Amino acid sequence: MLITLTGFMGSGKTTVGRILADALGCPFLDLDDLIVKKGGKSIPDIFAQDGEPAFRQLEARLLRQTVEKYGESTAVLSLGGGAVTTPASATLVHEKTVCIYLRATLDTLLERLAGESAGRPLADASLAERLAAREPLYEKTAHVVIDTDGLTPEDVSDEIIISCL
Repeated sequence: MLITLTGFMGSGKTTVGRILADALGCPFLDLDDLIVKKGGKSIPDIFAQDGEPAFRQLEARLLRQTVEKYGESTAVLSLGGGAVTTPASATLVHEKTVCIYLRATLDTLLERLAGESAGRPLADASLAERLAAREPLYEKTAHVVIDTDGLTPEDVSDEIIISCL
């Protein structure tokens, strides 16, 4: 079973994913890391040089390949915050993985993202608007929603294990 973690940037997907994979004794994969490796440059560089549409195409292709490779195995995959904005990717994640939405309020996300905008090409003043636009996509794609406000990453991992596995 491939467990995917979705949510906005700063929701804890990567941190929780590593803890969860360790607890389950399975591989952890980060889609953004796979993109950087395959693209040969950082995500900000991909956005700046190739544009968001090219980034989303690469993201969708690598997501599909990862689901095909790990779909029958136990593994944890952290998705990028915008992965489910591509309809085919959202459908793939919903139909072929156990998808968990790590939900956090705007205040929590802003607190977590403070000082990190340099490595995040879409962390800007329109964050609230983007979050509002994406929340329905996260909720539609996910099988389970976990509110992360006030929880440690370990608490969130435990909640996933208790609620989902």
